[in-house]
Formats: sequence, C-alpha cells, structure tokens
Amino acid sequence: MLSVNLHHLESHEIRLQGELPAAELDFGVKDEMIRAEKPLRYDLTAERLDDGLLLTGTLRLVLDCQCVRCLKMFEQELVLKDWTCHLPLAGEEKARVENDCVDLTPFVREDMLLEFPQHPVCKAGCAGLGKIGKGKARKAAGEDEFEPSAWAELDKLKLKI
Repeated sequence: MLSVNLHHLESHEIRLQGELPAAELDFGVKDEMIRAEKPLRYDLTAERLDDGLLLTGTLRLVLDCQCVRCLKMFEQELVLKDWTCHLPLAGEEKARVENDCVDLTPFVREDMLLEFPQHPVCKAGCAGLGKIGKGKARKAAGEDEFEPSAWAELDKLKLKI
C-alpha cells in the first residue's frame, strides 16, 4: 500500500520513492493482451495544503503485452511524468483518512489504468500476421484458382420480363 502520514507533512513536504507490487495495485485487467505483473515505480513529492494534499512526481509501470496485429509478445512502459493529484481533505469528495494516513493506491491505480493501451501494438508500422497469397490455399486443396463473384452467379439467371 502506498500511503502518506499527514503528521509528517505538518512542517514540510516529503518525498516518496519506491516500488509498489502489481498485486497491491489490483488492476483487475481482463484483457488477455495486457498483463500488469511488474511493480510500479514511483518518485513523488507530497505536500500539505490548507484544504488538502498535493502529490506531484513520476509513475512508471512496465506492461507485458501481446500485439493485436502480429501476436508477438513485447513490453510497453507507461510513464506519467509530471503526474499531479490533488486530494481534498474536507468536503464531500474528501480523501479517506485512517490513523492519520491517506492511502494513495486507489488514485495511482486509476490514473495508471487510464494509460493502458486499448489495442496494444508492438510498433506503429506492424504489418500483422503474414498473409497467404490469393489462391494458394485452394490450389493445395485441389481446387481451381478461379473464384467466381456473386455477380457472375446472378448473370446466369434468366428472368422473364
């Protein structure tokens, strides 16, 4: 769990650095093409404001992905440079405080999930799987290379007007 103690912030800001295991983030990703198994690395500064808590810094997470075009495995690093999060400590949307500590994990999880690729691709110009040339599969099966069109079948119809 990534948390900050509010008493430590009374006199000055503090720096939070380290790794958070993927199991603690519990991304709950159901996509077979994306796996978040490596730890999240963070380098954050936390400071107390009058009405809340301000977090700034960098979040990094490496995902194990499978390309949706060519099905090759690859790693994709998600980096949130200049990540900023303001957590109100008063009002309707205030952050939950337990034993003078605020759990930052849900806020980090949400922002990282928003960065996950919808359709992971190993490289921008990925051509995908190799294609079988037209007619090659049919010739192998002993069929003719000619492929009649739907229009050719309609031309065979003899309609009386």
